[in-house]
Order: sequence, then C-alpha cells, then structure tokens
Amino acid sequence: MRLRTGSWFVAAGLAAGVSLSSAFAATGPEEQAAKVSSLSGAYLAARIADSDNDLPAAIAYYRRAMVFDPDNQGVQQSLMLGLISQGDFDEALPLAEKLKEAPEVERFSRVALAVDAFRKKDFSNAEYLLKLALGSDLDRLITGIMTGWAKQGGGDSAGALAAIDALEGPEWYELFLSYHRALIAEQAGNDSVARKAYDETAENLSAGGAAPETYLRALEAYAGYLVRKDDRKGALAVLDKADEFAPGRLTVQVLRNQIDKGAKAPAIVANAQEGAAEILLNLATALNRSGGESFVRLYLQYANALRPRSDAILIQLAGVAEQQRDAETAIAEYEKIPDSSPMKAVAELQLGLNLADLERYDEAIEHLKSSLAEDPDDMRAYQALGGVYARQENYRAAADLFDVAVSRIDEPERTDWNVFYQRGIAYERLKEWDKAEPNFRKALELFPDQPQVLNYLGYSWVDMNINLEEGLDLIRRAVELRPSDGYIVDSLGWAYYKLGRFDEAVSELQRAVGLMPADPVLNDHLGDAYWRVGRKLEATFQWRHTLQLEPDDKVKADAENKLKQGLGPVEERAASETVEAPETAAATVVPVPELPEATETGAQAVPEPVVIEPAAAERRTHVVAPGQSLWSIAVEKLGDGHRYREILGLNPSLRGDPGRIMPGQELVLPPEN
Repeated sequence: MRLRTGSWFVAAGLAAGVSLSSAFAATGPEEQAAKVSSLSGAYLAARIADSDNDLPAAIAYYRRAMVFDPDNQGVQQSLMLGLISQGDFDEALPLAEKLKEAPEVERFSRVALAVDAFRKKDFSNAEYLLKLALGSDLDRLITGIMTGWAKQGGGDSAGALAAIDALEGPEWYELFLSYHRALIAEQAGNDSVARKAYDETAENLSAGGAAPETYLRALEAYAGYLVRKDDRKGALAVLDKADEFAPGRLTVQVLRNQIDKGAKAPAIVANAQEGAAEILLNLATALNRSGGESFVRLYLQYANALRPRSDAILIQLAGVAEQQRDAETAIAEYEKIPDSSPMKAVAELQLGLNLADLERYDEAIEHLKSSLAEDPDDMRAYQALGGVYARQENYRAAADLFDVAVSRIDEPERTDWNVFYQRGIAYERLKEWDKAEPNFRKALELFPDQPQVLNYLGYSWVDMNINLEEGLDLIRRAVELRPSDGYIVDSLGWAYYKLGRFDEAVSELQRAVGLMPADPVLNDHLGDAYWRVGRKLEATFQWRHTLQLEPDDKVKADAENKLKQGLGPVEERAASETVEAPETAAATVVPVPELPEATETGAQAVPEPVVIEPAAAERRTHVVAPGQSLWSIAVEKLGDGHRYREILGLNPSLRGDPGRIMPGQELVLPPEN
C-alpha cells in the first residue's frame, strides 16, 4: 500500500522509537511488528497502516501494542474492529466480550455479540445484547430491526412486528421499516400485513432513489412473495417497476426467467438469522460512499458472519475493496461467489477488471476473452474487455471489439446504450468523429437522459467549438440529473472556461472541487479559472494543492509550469492548447479518489475550515438522510448549494471533507437569516 500521511507522522514515529522504513518493509507484518519495542511505536505503526487501509499490518501492530498494555481499551477496540473488518469474526469475539460494557464502543461490541447469539439461535440473549446505552439514529435502526428479528426467531411474531412499529426516527427510516415489516409478516404467515407493507415499500420511490439497492431487493422479495402466492401476473408487474427504476439488473432478469419457466422463487430471507443479516446488508449499501468504506465493510462483515457465502454480501465486499483500490482483496471475494450463483458471470468479469487494475493486462484480457467465449452475446463481457483495451489506450482494439458487439444486437434496447456509448468513445479517441458522434446519438436515443452520454457528447461539441448552445444544454441537463457528480459538474465549469465565461466557470468549478476535493484535475481546473478572474493568489494555491494530490505526469508538468509562469493571455492559450474530452472506461470500476489527509504540514497544506460556533439559541441541526450530499442539504436548507462550505465550517468532525457525511449523522446548520 502506498503511504499517504502527513510529515508529522514521520517525526512522531522517530520519537516513538520505531523506524518507519523498516516497519513497512517487504517482509510480513507479523515479523515487522515483532521488532517494535514500545507501546507508542506499535500503536503509531498500526494507525499508519489503518490510514493506508492495510488491515493485516494494522492488526499485527495492534496485537503488538497489546503485548505492552493488554488492558488498553483503545487498542482492544481498534484490534476488534480490524479483525471484524478483515473477516476474522470469531477471533474478535473475546475482545467484544471485554468491551460490551464500554459505552463508547458498545455499538460495535454488543452488535458483534448479538450476531454471534443469532448464529447460535440464542435469540433472548441477542435481544439483551441489542440494548445500547448510547446510540445514533443509525444505531437505533439497526438494533431495533435486529431486535424484531430476534423476537421472530424466538417465535414471537406479534412482538416482532410490534418492535418494528415502535421504531420512530427520521423520514429515511421508512423504507427499511416497511421492507422488514413485510419480510417478518411473510415469515409469520400474516399475508394482509405482508402485502400492505410490500406495497408501501414499492411505492416509496423517493426513498428508493436514496437507497436504491435496498429498494430493488425489496421489489425482488415482493415479486418472489407473489410468485409463492400464485400471483405471477402481479409478480411480473413488480419486476416491471424494478426495470423502470434500474434497467438491466441481473437478479431481476433471473427472477423474471424463473417466473416465465413456472419455477418457484426462493425467499430472499428464509429465517431470523438471514433477516438480521439483511438489515446489516441494507444499511451498508445505503451508507456506501466516498470516505465511508471502512464503516461499510464492518457492517458487511457482520452480515457475512450471519450469512456466509451470500453472493449479495460478497459482491458488496468486493465492491468496497475496489473503492479502496485493493484489487487483491476484491479478487479474493469474487472467487468466493458460488458457481451456482447468477452473479458468478458478473463476478468473473469484475475479477478480470481487477487484474487490469493490478496492471496484469495479459491475464485480464485472457480471462475476459474466456468469459466472452462462453457467452458471445453477453454485452457486459464486451464492455469489460473493451474497458481493459481502453485502459491500455488501445482504442483501435476497443473499437473493433465494439463493432462485433453491435453486430450481435438484433434490435437495440435501452440496456444496450452503453455499448454504443463506449464505441463512440473509442472512435472519438481515434479522432474519427464521423464514426463517434452517431454512436453517442444512438446511445441517447436508447437512453435519452443518460448523464454520462449527455456530458460526453455535450463537452465534445464545446471542445470542438461546434453546436455550442446545444452542447451546453446537454451538460446542464447532465448536472441536473447528477448534481453530486464532481466530474460532471467539472465538465460544466470547464465548458464555461473554454467559452471564456470565467465567472460562471469559477462558480461551477468551486462546486466540483467541493464535491471531490481530492481530485487533482478538478483542483487544477479551478486554479486556471481563478487566474482568469484575477484571483491569482488563490490560483497558485490550487496549483500547489494539485501537486499534493499525486496527479499524472501531464497534469503535474502543467501545474508546475503554471506556478513558474502563470497563464498567458486568453487568445494565446486558446490558440495553442487543445483540451481532451473527459476520459471514461467501459464497465470499469471507477476508482474513488483518496480523501485528503486530515492534518498536513508545510506551506502547501490544505487549510482547515474556520469553525463557526452559533449562539445556542440559534442552533439548527439536520439529520443526514441516505443519498444526501452536503450540496443537496445546502440547497434544501439554505437555498444555495454553494453554502455547503458554511456547513463544513460548523461541523469540524467532517474535517473539511464533504464526503464524510453519513445517513443518521446530525449536522449543525447556519442560523436562519
């Protein structure tokens, strides 16, 4: 793992008597940990490994720290969470037992013990363990629904439903409550309650937008329930709703095929243990966002302990590893997907893409070609293999591959939009615009409001100085559809920049950087825009910050040159430079940018937000709902998305990073004007 820490870590490490160069040498973490000779040294090395998402090393150093202070609750807590996150659940249980009365960690220790009680079918003990002294809205929802399942497991169906009905909280609770009310009622044989709860869940489209994976699983559960009640027509109608919400979902297609063949559909949740795993999975997927991966992985591993070998859980664990750029772990999780699973083919494609992430391109291509040979009509396989070719900048091979893919499509459907989109990108990169543009238009014909296509085509037109107004309209539409996508917002800002509308460029590029503060290209663009409006000191700050974010060689050289010379006159720049259209890769997992460090030193450090403490009488708060961003909260509560910076300033726990917010978190808001 690459070490990304502030220089103060190095100084502290030397003072603590641990050589960081040896602590992260090539030998195994257990061997290196054994060389550390102090509590502070072991703890520091563990924290550094934690910051790099290197769980094996972190666990080894926490173990070493416990040699020096076996009763240190802070070290015990960190080791327990590390073991659970790595999947060593049983090994973490003795630590959870020691920490079950510690209020600051009971939300994790007692839930771990409750999970173990579920596995043992000791449901009364599970209920006891799920009683927390402290807890956020999120904790109350998890423990409340798990308590309902514990009652159901103990044979108290009425008590189980009463436990769900008694849960009160913010509006975002409702999707999870109605879904699990339906599951429990179905298990209890209470068809009237089950059908009503499933209906309420299916109609809750707004909540579905905030927690799409949970919403779609609920629709699949509802369809399966209707099949088992011999209502196949109703089941297909529910799957139609799922297709409208998210076209092409594989598990929906598999269920539809089962119904068409007259087969029975197994229940998504078959018992109380699986029900408890389901709520942990549901909330993990709802929480999954940049910066929250460690938290998400923890809840997924709780679910995995309850329901080992679940393809839904394993797919999510692999996805979290991909977000953390840990391709080796992702591959290991995909390899666990059973051959009988309908997700096996998808897992094989993702495995190939992760081989490409490790730059094992020959293996990746061979693996994906094998998948394609097994099913020459699988468009996902074409997209995955084309994505690897694009990663190698072999756009001719990608274009030829997508030509084959299109030739195998008899009547293009909405789900085929991405094949035409990726073929368009390949031809655009080959500078064959006469072939690229028809593919983008075809993709939009199939999927008129697809944000990526709107953004790419619109930006390409602006970049080539053609169809300017239409191009801007397409990008604006993409931003409306994806207001929290920093890349798309950056495209709008950079389009304004290319057109010389620098004030508008600054506004949009500030917003883009607020959404993705750790992206070097977005920071570099903002620096250029600042320079053009005369804010030259801020421009140099942005370019220096760009260099801190490990940009590629081209962006790095450009930023270094601008720090020396600034920008030339607009006319010269416009005449001498060509800006490429934004890069996109087919079917690849887009790496999540690393978060900026919380504390860095030196002249180029990112300043901490100014903390503004409102008077107690003016204090306002907002509880974050699933799917919300700081920008959307600022729009809703303050009337202006650009005011998200004020919320950052009032909430130092976010450490200046908008990506750190999570559902259930309470934020302080500025006072009303």
